[in-house]
Amino acid sequence: MTRKRRVRVTRRPLWRWRHNPLRRHSDVVEAWIVLAVWTLALLGGLLAGGAAGAAVHRSFADRRAATHPVSARLTENAADGSPVLAGYDVGKSWVTVRWTAADGSTRTGLAKALPTAEAGSRLQVWVNQGEQLVGPPPSGAEVTCESLATAALVAPLVATAVWGGGWVVRRQLIRRRLAEWDAEWRQIGPQWRNFSGGKG
Repeated sequence: MTRKRRVRVTRRPLWRWRHNPLRRHSDVVEAWIVLAVWTLALLGGLLAGGAAGAAVHRSFADRRAATHPVSARLTENAADGSPVLAGYDVGKSWVTVRWTAADGSTRTGLAKALPTAEAGSRLQVWVNQGEQLVGPPPSGAEVTCESLATAALVAPLVATAVWGGGWVVRRQLIRRRLAEWDAEWRQIGPQWRNFSGGKG
């Protein structure tokens, strides 16, 4: 009984980098393009996502720094105010509140309060540097979620754009290579047919 000899096939995924008689200059160029595109796609995506997330975080931090909370007093019963019809605060009412500004003057404005709040009760509101009522700034958890969501959205978009650009360049390179092969075959084809008896 004869033993069958197992033939071991070794794959060479980096064949373009090795000395090979079939390797052309365009193969080396293509290999460098593929390496550069994947490197730029990964690093560019990560850096762009991180930068976008940091920018969102900074904008929220600036918004928080431009506002401050004050204690205001309701001037009417919340049940008598206009109901909030949209957003996360549906069920609350718009009521007039009064507070003392940093310069000591008395200011009034509209704020959202629970319908059970009565006139004279205290309510925390947020004002900007011009002592105008603004919405409350997002919490730390909301800022973190928004920053991460922005980074997660921007990173793959940038990576895909880089990869798409590399794909276009590589496609042009392949077209050029095929044109060169056609030109070479037009020169070698007739000779090959002569060697093969006109059957090639």
